[in-house]
Amino acid sequence: MLLSSVILVLREVLEAALLFSLLMAFSRRLSIASHWVLVALITGLLGAAIYGFNIEAVSVWFDDVGQEVVNAGLQICIYVMLVAVAVLAVRRIRRRSFSASLLVALMACSLAFAVVREGSEIMIYLFGFVQIRDQLPPVLMGSIIGAGIGVSVGAVFYYALLNIGRRASIVTGGILLALVAAGMASQATLLLIQADWLPAQYPLWDSSWLVSEQSVTGQLLYALMGYEATPTALQIGVYLGALALLVFVAEIFGGKRRT
Repeated sequence: MLLSSVILVLREVLEAALLFSLLMAFSRRLSIASHWVLVALITGLLGAAIYGFNIEAVSVWFDDVGQEVVNAGLQICIYVMLVAVAVLAVRRIRRRSFSASLLVALMACSLAFAVVREGSEIMIYLFGFVQIRDQLPPVLMGSIIGAGIGVSVGAVFYYALLNIGRRASIVTGGILLALVAAGMASQATLLLIQADWLPAQYPLWDSSWLVSEQSVTGQLLYALMGYEATPTALQIGVYLGALALLVFVAEIFGGKRRT
């Protein structure tokens, strides 16, 4: 149970921690006050608790696939907000007119939604062991270890982005943010396939022999780009389409650089 808890909690914490570190780094590089972070975290944790406590009721929605559909909806919302964040960040970099308050609101909402999505999964997992006293200690220990690793990786990304040049930091952060956003869209696709809202397909390949989804590297790639060892053609198509759409929208609506 210890190892299973480490892997599960690491998977959930790592994704939220990575998004947190990227948005925080963007906030610093774009000279935006980071007061929104605390609001986002508190709101997200409250939302995760409400979602987790009501998961039985949610699960029966949409013909018993409510959890999959709601989680997919959260992922899609995060993707849309990250696209908008990219547009406003580009406008800020190119010194075009933009709403700083809107950018702050979008970053806060995207982080809050991510905390709801990932935090609720951890809470649901832990709730299942509350009455099993002999298994609870290793589950809690594994959860603490997994959370510690996830937060540490997020911190490494954050300080790495702040300790390189401003231009390199913005470009690198933008690329990573685009990958994370596209990964969200791909994950939403998988959830909708599991809910039978999208057609099931055979996997295009199986890369588990190269990078296992259960390894730390696999978890990092999952958080960074929605890595899955056995993706379908639909998932790959959605991932590439979401990535291209984000870049296209950011470039078109970001405006030309002022000379």
